[in-house]
This record gives sequence, structure tokens and C-alpha cells, in this order.
Amino acid sequence: MWAAAVDSFWTWSMFTWCFCFCVTILILVLDFTSLSSKLPISWDDFTTAFAMLATLMMLAASILFAVLFTCGSCDFYIIATVFSFTAFILYAVEVGLTRAKPGEISGFLGTVPGLLKVLEVFVACVIFTCLDGTRYPQFPGLQWCVAVYCICFIFGTLVIILTIGRLLALLPAPLDKVLTGCNVLAVLMYMTAVVIWPYYSFLDNPRPSSCSTTLLCKWNNYAVITFMTCVNLVAYIVDTVYSVRLVFFMSST
Repeated sequence: MWAAAVDSFWTWSMFTWCFCFCVTILILVLDFTSLSSKLPISWDDFTTAFAMLATLMMLAASILFAVLFTCGSCDFYIIATVFSFTAFILYAVEVGLTRAKPGEISGFLGTVPGLLKVLEVFVACVIFTCLDGTRYPQFPGLQWCVAVYCICFIFGTLVIILTIGRLLALLPAPLDKVLTGCNVLAVLMYMTAVVIWPYYSFLDNPRPSSCSTTLLCKWNNYAVITFMTCVNLVAYIVDTVYSVRLVFFMSST
């Protein structure tokens, strides 16, 4: 069990580094050859969304690799960790440089709400990886929480895809109003999940002593999901504040 879990984290780290490297090279080639302007997508939205996603993936891979694989005599692993954190910093700087400034015309994913959408989707993916099928099927409350994670994840993913694909016209209402309504609903749903998930996850379920010696145990996964649920709640609250400000204050000026 431990070996399989460690192998999966090793695979995740390798996938992250290879994926980010390959997509970055692809973006550079398309930019230098001016082929990016011929693609039927919003190039600025795509590159900004990728930079944000790469930042989050690199951060997760760097932390996991540093915790699980580095040691005092593991020189190559230490070097890999240092370069991984360096890549994370560089991608984070790119996000800061490409983010739309106040009053600047940019694609949706270059704005704070757009970047928050990428964050919300990524956090939901972390939650999904920590889920297991042994406990939440036993409690309707936990099933509700999983439904919350899935619904909000699907909506966020659709917004990102429609934005990059220049398909926002398919929405039944203006984007700002759709985002405001869905964000308010997401905040209400996540508020219930923040209370319900830890209550049923830790109900008559004390932390096993084995979890003190290893990070890879189900109880720790429940704690990670609890923390990530709180993170996404904060993200959705900030997202809602920006959306409400955009709809009710910016539009009236």
C-alpha cells in the first residue's frame, strides 16, 4: 500500500515536470512562429490559465517530492527539488506579470476571478485525489459534500473551456451575471461542506497511531480534504466579492 502510494506521488511529480515543460515549449514555438494567432482559441486566456495551473502543479509536486523523496544523501533528489521550486517561482512570476491590471482590457482568465477559477478547479482535483470509497458512501452528509465538490468543479471547468474556446456566447446570460449567481450558490454549498465534511469524517474516527509515522493514511486524507474545502470556500468568497463588485458597482458607473 505504502509503495503504491509513493509510486503514485513519484508519477505525479514526473508528470508535472514533463507536462509543464512540453506545454511551455509548445507555447514558445507557437509564439515565435506566429501560429498562435491562427488558432481558434483565446491565446491570452490559454497562456494565462496554463501559467496559473503550472504554478499550482509545480507547488504541489515540489512539496510532495521534498517531503517524500529527499534525504541528506540524495543529492540528485535535492537538486530536482530546488529546480522544481525555482520553476514554481518563475511560473508564479509569469502569472503576476500577465495578470490583467485595473482598467486594462484583457481576457477573463487574466483577471482575478479568472485566476480564482483555475485555483478552484485545481483544489477540487486535490480533493478528488484524496477521496476513497470506504467512508463517504456510508454517510449521506459526506455524499452531499462530494456532490458539492463535483458540481462546482464541473461549472469551473466549463467556464475555463468556454473562455479559452471563445464560446461564452453560448451562455444563457452575460458572463458576469452567470458567474455572480453560480459563485453565490457555490459559497452557500461550500459553507455546508465545511461543516458537514469534518463532522462525519471524524465522527467516531480517532486518528490512528500509525498516521503519526506516515503521511499516507486515510485519516490524513480526510484532514487534507477538510483543509482544501476551507481553501476553496475562501476562494469562492473572494470570487463572489469580485463578481458582485463587477456587476453591481462597475456596471453602474
